[in-house]
Amino acid sequence: MARSSKKGPYIDQKLLKKVALQKASGEKQPIKTWARHSQIPPEFVNYTFQIHNGRQFIEVFISEEMVGHRLGEFSPTRTFRGHGKIVKRVISKT
Repeated sequence: MARSSKKGPYIDQKLLKKVALQKASGEKQPIKTWARHSQIPPEFVNYTFQIHNGRQFIEVFISEEMVGHRLGEFSPTRTFRGHGKIVKRVISKT
């Protein structure tokens, strides 16, 4: 079920605070976060985040098209290794 529209989007307050501090100081260091469930507001555009995927941090640069999505969408947790191999089986009658 979706979040109520009267509540507005969920944005992690610690992330907003970190972005505001970087904006005030003029730095552009990557921001490390575990808050995959946080939505991306327009304030995050042109900042780099290191999003945890359960094993490692994946660096993601936030662009205009990402606004409204969640941070976790850009840090996949599973590694796709391909579909099963086709194995040629030899069937012999005995």
